[in-house]
Amino acid sequence: MFDFAWSEFALIAVVAMIAIGPKDMPVAIRAVTGWIKKARRMAAEFQTHVDEMVREADLSEIRSSINEIRNFDIKGEIERTVDADGSIRSTFATNPFEPTAATVTSVEEIAVSEPVIEVPAPPEEPVAAALPPKPQAPAFVPPNLAQPAALAQAGESEPPAFIPPDVARQRHG
Repeated sequence: MFDFAWSEFALIAVVAMIAIGPKDMPVAIRAVTGWIKKARRMAAEFQTHVDEMVREADLSEIRSSINEIRNFDIKGEIERTVDADGSIRSTFATNPFEPTAATVTSVEEIAVSEPVIEVPAPPEEPVAAALPPKPQAPAFVPPNLAQPAALAQAGESEPPAFIPPDVARQRHG
């Protein structure tokens, strides 16, 4: 607690011996030790009270935290976070099939307010029943399926890695 060296204690003892005297020295030492014991007891009691107050303060904080968790309204918190202005709730609260003042209520109003636009039907093509449908050319013709005679006429010695569909149609067609 206090930083005293042995030399300082010796100096205090010599001054006490001179001031008090050797006859009353044991009584004075007992009184000083009694005061030290009382001071230590008071310090320990004070420390105990302080520790108890800290524990009570911590417990009250913990109690308040537990009460906050118990009373936490997760549904309300999510609603406040997601729909702060209440627009989503009002959208789902109304019936979308129920007519309102802003919607048109009769068929006559629709006919009057919106012009009818007729779209002409596409011209009909003559049906060729006798001809079989023309097969679609594949997007990729492997080189081993290409006709070697057609490649020889083109002047190529080796078939290409890719034959475009248009070229393949010309050769087969």
